[in-house]
Amino acid sequence: MITGGSWRCFLLSFFFLSGSAQNFAQTRFICTSVPVDMDMCTSSMQNSGPTEDLKTTILQLRETVIQQKETIMNQKDTIRDLTGKLARCEGQSILETPPGEAKVGAPGSRKKETGTSKNTMGDLSRTPTAETLTQLGQTLQSLKTRLENLEYSRGNASTQASTLKDLLQTKIDDLEKQVLSRVNNLEEGKVTLKNETELRGKIESALTSLQQRITDLEKGQKENKPADKFQLIFPLRTNYMYAKVKKSLPEMYAFTVSMWLKSNASPGVGTPFSYAVPGQANELVLIEWGNNPMEILINDKVAKLPFVINDGKWHHICITWTTRDGVWEAYQDGVLRGNGENLAPYHPIKHQGVLVIGQEQDTLGGGFDATQAFVGELAHFNMWDRKLSVGEVYNLATCSNKALSGNVISWAETNIEVFGGATKWTFDACRQIN
Repeated sequence: MITGGSWRCFLLSFFFLSGSAQNFAQTRFICTSVPVDMDMCTSSMQNSGPTEDLKTTILQLRETVIQQKETIMNQKDTIRDLTGKLARCEGQSILETPPGEAKVGAPGSRKKETGTSKNTMGDLSRTPTAETLTQLGQTLQSLKTRLENLEYSRGNASTQASTLKDLLQTKIDDLEKQVLSRVNNLEEGKVTLKNETELRGKIESALTSLQQRITDLEKGQKENKPADKFQLIFPLRTNYMYAKVKKSLPEMYAFTVSMWLKSNASPGVGTPFSYAVPGQANELVLIEWGNNPMEILINDKVAKLPFVINDGKWHHICITWTTRDGVWEAYQDGVLRGNGENLAPYHPIKHQGVLVIGQEQDTLGGGFDATQAFVGELAHFNMWDRKLSVGEVYNLATCSNKALSGNVISWAETNIEVFGGATKWTFDACRQIN
């Protein structure tokens, strides 16, 4: 604590205004001690030390004020220049904005930018900062980038138009060359057309003559070849290879069916023949399917036959049946191998059906199943509407009576049609066994 006097302090404050904002540039307290009973004004005049310090400080502060005023004026000029440049750039951007791009002067956005610009300019006229100058620099850089993009887009559009023009010209040149080439070919063709017509006439005449000679040879061969000396060949197990007998069966109360077979198919040789009528696909069927023995079906009734024929050799088989008591007999190579009765007794074989060789019918004339198809060779398929005797069957198997043929179905090439790749081939069974 200081005694024997009192303190008097002088507060010097300098305020520097920029626009409407007030900033304290510098505040300084100068204190000196004087006696209690001394006049403060007289004391101040007598103590020259503190007074000189005060004068020096005032001069320094005044000089600082002048320097800051000059800096503010310079910054105002810089801001005014930047504002003018920004206005010019905005006006140019509005004029060059391409269709589809939002314009600076669009309704709504323009109102928002005006308010922002006004506030910014108010602040800049008072206290310009580094942040404000940075924002102005970013705005100018953005405008520069947009201007460069516009110029680049115009350059690309010009380049694309030039490229398209070149492509069209090239296409037109190619079409012109093609047309000229076609015209030249037509003109050359007129000269050679007459010669080509004459040559074509000679070739057609030669082909006609050759075709006639072939027809005559085939006709003579057919006249000289016996009608029954052929066989059917089914090389594959399919659902489309088959042969069809042109003639249907009459209603029968007894029958005998015989044929020559050769097959080594396993398991089962398949279906040598099937006869279907409306409402009954299994009216009369001979089949060896899978590991089952060969069977005869009459009106869907089954009898198992004791045949063994899948050894790759020719075998003669024959089956007889009568509706009375359903009695049946089975012969292989002229020898009776089995018989029985009650096979569809008193059921006559119906007429108006379809007789197919090589496939089993599930529907009338169709519905073939490849697993039930016949694989091998078949010949001399004959059918009678009566039961043959044991001697007649033996004569067929040993070719002792060559004249015996079926009175219902006789084996003749004109009676058989082949489909799906099944073939006919010259064959004489009796020559094979003699």
